[in-house]
Amino acid sequence: MEKQERFARGAGILLPIFSLPSKFGIGAFDSAAYNFVDFLKMSGQKYWQILPLNPTGFADSPYQSSCAFAGNPYFLDISKILPHDTAHHLETEFSEHIDYFELFQNRAKILRQNFSGIPQEIKNEYSTFCKENEFWLEDYSLFMAIKERNNYKPWLEWEYEDLKRHDEEAIKEFLSENRDEIEFWKYVQYLFFSQWHSLKSYANENGITVIGDLPIYVSLDSSDVWANRQLFLLNEEGYPLEVAGVPPDSFSNDGQLWGNPIYDWNEMKKDGYMWWKRRLQLSSVLYDAVRIDHFIGFVNYYSIPYGAHDAKNGEWKRGPGKHLIDSWRDIGNIKIIAEDLGNVTDEVGELMKDAGFPGMKILQFAFTSGYDNRHLPHNFEENSVIYGGTHDNQTLLGYFSVCDNRELEFACDYFNIENKSPAAISEEIIRAGLESRADIAIFSLQDYLGLDDSARINTPSVLEGNWRWRVSEKLLTQELSDKIRERCVKYGR
Repeated sequence: MEKQERFARGAGILLPIFSLPSKFGIGAFDSAAYNFVDFLKMSGQKYWQILPLNPTGFADSPYQSSCAFAGNPYFLDISKILPHDTAHHLETEFSEHIDYFELFQNRAKILRQNFSGIPQEIKNEYSTFCKENEFWLEDYSLFMAIKERNNYKPWLEWEYEDLKRHDEEAIKEFLSENRDEIEFWKYVQYLFFSQWHSLKSYANENGITVIGDLPIYVSLDSSDVWANRQLFLLNEEGYPLEVAGVPPDSFSNDGQLWGNPIYDWNEMKKDGYMWWKRRLQLSSVLYDAVRIDHFIGFVNYYSIPYGAHDAKNGEWKRGPGKHLIDSWRDIGNIKIIAEDLGNVTDEVGELMKDAGFPGMKILQFAFTSGYDNRHLPHNFEENSVIYGGTHDNQTLLGYFSVCDNRELEFACDYFNIENKSPAAISEEIIRAGLESRADIAIFSLQDYLGLDDSARINTPSVLEGNWRWRVSEKLLTQELSDKIRERCVKYGR
């Protein structure tokens, strides 16, 4: 693969779409999103990092989606779709936490009630969209229509065995009898992509590079697995032979049991990893750059027997490595950031270096060992992306409020500060990240706001209460914007 050019030096803010202060119970592609782009520009930011745009699945997670290619219908600006009176009636008082159950119960129902076919004025554009995305859109819309008919049960629990097996004759019969329902799901995706492209274009016009997020694995209960069973390690009934996760570490005694099915890399290799190439190609349309989650899994992945209750008894296996990365040579113009956290072998490092992919440095991890810790600012290489913490971590204030006293002492000694308050250390962490040699410095909006763990996005291995936090528009002040911009100017960001 041709070596990737480095990113321009700059700063960015991590804020998921769902965390925006929109009017309809969850962040969306509405005026609040455009206002946030304006906030980023005023704050001297060059990057906006988001989380996966895919529909949420098990435990409301965007990393357990019904489709690795589809967009989340909850993000639609429904004021542009529904009649004014209907949309106005759906507006809610701002809540800091998303009610996913309410969205699941009502959003698709409301959209369907107002769907009466494809509007004449966009039929040509809609037709082009369907043709360009046929390789995933046909299976996804069919999958969702069948899933709804089965009360949204996982596909392995569907009533009819022939539909579970993706039997060709059964599929044809269902298609002929449910064309309107299938058309509805396609139309929702057309609306999603249209609205997202408008927002992304606005961001680009204002000098903001959008960094997306690509989960390495897909959900078992997805159109990807249902329609492409040969690409995954499954038994004859469709259940996984083994599942993904990570082994026990200092953060978890049981490890993390993600439960995603493992790819059959040998099968994928036969057509040159076409499924992955198509996924990266779509990402090049959706984003300017993409962070690939758990990048190390392409070299070595942790395999856990299906049915295990924890991740203790898994084993490391070889991934496709360079063969897969080389297959991306003709992918569209998109830059890649590799999440190189966890079991980072020399082979992972060499693969990233040869491809030119920057890795990640996490300042929350910097004070757990000595001065050779790769997450300490003086050890950063320029071709890297520095974070205070990721969406899976505590906020800076939350972390330094409860961390080991030795870490606290180390951080204060390293930064030569006498004030051991978590707030003071958090401020110093942000300053050090912006000052560092790393090409990109990204901090969560919560850390710029100095919020505690009540604003945390996700706690790994905890099934409830995640992916819910939203920011109040009242917090996005001119004072905050000026403060962030001043720091970025000072450190050449």
